[in-house]
Amino acid sequence: MATAPEKLLLRLEWKVVRKLDGRLQGAHRTAHRGSGIDFTGLRAYSDGDDARHIDWNVTARLDEPHLRVFTEDRELTVWLVLDRSASMAAGRPGRGKHDVLAELALVLARMFGRGGNRVGALLFDTGMLRVVPPGTSRRHALRIGAELVRTSEAHGGSTTDLAAMLDAAGRFARRRALIVVLSDFIGEGDWERSLQRLARRHEVVALRIVDTADDVLPEAGLIVVEDAETGEQLVVDSADPLLRVRFRAAVDARDARLTAGMRRARVPVHRIDTDRDLAEALVEVVARTQDRSR
Repeated sequence: MATAPEKLLLRLEWKVVRKLDGRLQGAHRTAHRGSGIDFTGLRAYSDGDDARHIDWNVTARLDEPHLRVFTEDRELTVWLVLDRSASMAAGRPGRGKHDVLAELALVLARMFGRGGNRVGALLFDTGMLRVVPPGTSRRHALRIGAELVRTSEAHGGSTTDLAAMLDAAGRFARRRALIVVLSDFIGEGDWERSLQRLARRHEVVALRIVDTADDVLPEAGLIVVEDAETGEQLVVDSADPLLRVRFRAAVDARDARLTAGMRRARVPVHRIDTDRDLAEALVEVVARTQDRSR
């Protein structure tokens, strides 16, 4: 009898993976600050870069250290960093953020694995970390799916420490890798510094999973608002104009901080809404990635 991950992967292979076939070919040519095949240009030296690849002629001319940058079209090690915290449970049954994260993780593991790349996963919740070492097969994608099922049942009441999640990725990804962070990025901690450290050593892409409940306060009179991370509850009048203005301002400020932090770390962030077709969203991510690399 097929397990839940097997049924989900079969459905995703039929509805999503087939649509993406061909579109992702060559989409994971990555910029490596080291040896490579194709020279693509120069960039300013950053702390932690390999000094062996400094272009001394350009450095002397510009009076600032610059590196030669190459691209390599070779097998990758891909790490999926999966946020399993309480805030990821938001959304309607069967299509909440947890559900979309599970679908994304299975699709990415299957697509990268089919290309011969090794895919590992870090499933993170405050106080708990599960690790699936890198592998390539379809069975390996199902192993990641099985771990997702195991971590979907219970969540702690602590606020997600985003910095700890990113630092964990840095500890396990010892060699240069592609790191895909799947999260709603709702949490605390000095995550920007951790992200910058991670991005200096690896190529990092952020997939921000968003549900309407994250951005919109329903007009329903008196409602009980619960912090998904801490469990704290508060009765509010959702029709209060001042409350709605403050709520919108808080959402905009949160989004602005996230965008600015990602920009400073030079990490692309792609928004994945829970009510959007997954194949369509991933095709757009690939298109934006290819435009960015040109």
